[in-house]
Amino acid sequence: MSIKEKVAYLKGLAEGLGLDAESKEGRLMSVIIDTLADMADDIEALSDAAVNMEEELDAITDTLADVEEFLFDDEYDDDDYDDFDAHDDCECECDCCQGEFACEVECPACGEEITIDEATLISGSANCPACGKELEFELDEDDETEAE
Repeated sequence: MSIKEKVAYLKGLAEGLGLDAESKEGRLMSVIIDTLADMADDIEALSDAAVNMEEELDAITDTLADVEEFLFDDEYDDDDYDDFDAHDDCECECDCCQGEFACEVECPACGEEITIDEATLISGSANCPACGKELEFELDEDDETEAE
C-alpha cells in the first residue's frame, strides 16, 4: 500500500468517526490528514524524480563508457603493458634504462638528435654538442611538476 493510499484510508476512517469538523478535535484531525496528504504528494514527486535521475545517470554512464571505449580502446589492453619493459634485456647505460628522466630532441640548426636530461631541461637551455647552437626550452608549471 502506497503512502497516498494510506492517507486516503486515514481520511476515510476519520470521516467514519463522524467527528464534527467545527470541534477542536475535528479541526485537528482534518489539518493532520491534509498535512499527511501534502507530504505523501511530495514524497511521491521525490520518488519519481529519483527514478528519472537514475535513468538519466544510467544513460550518462553508458555514453561515458562509449566515449572511453572510443578514446582509449585500441588493439591492446592495459594489462598487455603491465609487465612490459622495452629495456628488460638491455645492457646499455642510457638514462631511460637507469630509471632517470631524459628526452631526445632534434637540433633545429643541424638536425642532430640530442638527449636532454631532467636538470638541463629544467634549466631552460643547452648547447648542441654537434653545432654548438644554443637550444632553449620552455616548461609550463604542469611540465615542471611532472619532471620533478
